[in-house]
Amino acid sequence: MDIKKARLKDLASSIVAVVEPETPALVAAQLMRKHHIGSLVVVDATEQTRPIGIVTDRDLVLALMAEGLDPELFTAGDIMSVDLVFGHPEMDLMEAVSLMRQHRLRRLVIADKAERLVGIVAMEDVLECLARELSDLAEAMRGGRDREFSQRA
Repeated sequence: MDIKKARLKDLASSIVAVVEPETPALVAAQLMRKHHIGSLVVVDATEQTRPIGIVTDRDLVLALMAEGLDPELFTAGDIMSVDLVFGHPEMDLMEAVSLMRQHRLRRLVIADKAERLVGIVAMEDVLECLARELSDLAEAMRGGRDREFSQRA
């Protein structure tokens, strides 16, 4: 994938685990464990495609577990981050990196123009793409070195 042409729609997972605000925090934790994921997008209970927050494994640990609070008594809505920063499907990778850095995000919720959930991209997805690009660059450098060696030998 050419990093200059990479768009969030190319990187983002379109399968996103979601919960409603009234979902018990314990259920949210169980869903994360079951699906081996670190976050759940919280969607509006009536408009279930509209993201209104995100709950991460860190939210569960820092807001509940570290405070000794009972996860059965709290909901996803109680602990979710509500200041969502959205990416859009056509956003280029470097713009997304800048947005994630600016807002100190590990995940970027992807929404369309109508603010409907279309995916999520994690820092790991971005790093994987950047690592491939760096690997390709290193391979090109080795090829150039090998070409010079054979021409000068």
